[in-house]
Amino acid sequence: MGVDLARTDLIGMARAGDGEAFRMLTEPHHRELQVHCYRMLGSFQDAEDALQDTLLSAWRGLEGFDGRSSLRTWLYRIATNRCLSTLRSAKRQAAKEWDVPGIEPPEPTRLGEVVWLQPFPDALLDGAMDAPPGPEARYEQTEAVSLAFVTALQLLPPRQVAVLVLRDVLGYPASEVAEMLDTTVESVKSALKRARSSLRAQQTGRAGGAEHEPPPAAGSAAEDAIVARFVRAYESADVDALVTLLTDDVFMSMPPLPLEYEGLDVVARFCADIFGAGRRFELVPTRANGQPAFGAYLRTADGVRHGAGVLVLTLAGDRISALIRFENTLFPAFGLPRTLP
Repeated sequence: MGVDLARTDLIGMARAGDGEAFRMLTEPHHRELQVHCYRMLGSFQDAEDALQDTLLSAWRGLEGFDGRSSLRTWLYRIATNRCLSTLRSAKRQAAKEWDVPGIEPPEPTRLGEVVWLQPFPDALLDGAMDAPPGPEARYEQTEAVSLAFVTALQLLPPRQVAVLVLRDVLGYPASEVAEMLDTTVESVKSALKRARSSLRAQQTGRAGGAEHEPPPAAGSAAEDAIVARFVRAYESADVDALVTLLTDDVFMSMPPLPLEYEGLDVVARFCADIFGAGRRFELVPTRANGQPAFGAYLRTADGVRHGAGVLVLTLAGDRISALIRFENTLFPAFGLPRTLP
């Protein structure tokens, strides 16, 4: 009762224009709302913008909060609809062209559609998944922030993305999801069925539906061992050693470049071209999406190492099943310097 009264008092103060009261009400939900926006949008920067827009809309619309649902659910409703507006707009990041001088990349396996994909720093996941999901959730919270899952979501229609995340990740009942989206329970059930079917089709379509071993536990000796082998191979430009770490159906992409490579031969050829041009890198460890990641720094003749991009590994047992490289503009989000002395 005391907590409810204190929250009621804070709501009254916030409605009267007290910004500090509003911050106290909403701040406990900031991280989880940011992760929610990220799952839906696939872009760290877009998620940051969506979170700020959500908080602004909540501040301006606090009079409309009638208390029939929890404040958390009300905020999720605002955030979800803000993300839907972004997904339905044409203002997503456009694909870029290859711009590495002196290197011609191999012919890609295909051209990727999700060129706006960005990683999410693990440092910002702390506290983001403290609230347990509802009993109807079907995904573990860590699985539902992996790059593979977030990428798969981006290939669904916007309404299906919202329904699947609210139902299968957060575990909201169909009736609450219908209210959040101003639709019917029947519409929610139909959208969820189609979304689940599309995700299954994506999983079976990639690499003929080959099953991978689960990744080793984060921070375990097994994870440390494969990461250390990768660092040694990559920093020494040892393509042969690198190939021994990769699965036969290894996947490589470089958003916002649309080039995607799948299969050991073509990925090995790509790495050989990069290293063969004399480019050498130093890797600084970090983590993204619950996965091992690195800030990659290009060694130059003047001795300064310049940030080239963020590499994120997807592990399968004691192998690497995916390697995704992102732009160096994301370094600040990971607390990485632009250069190393």
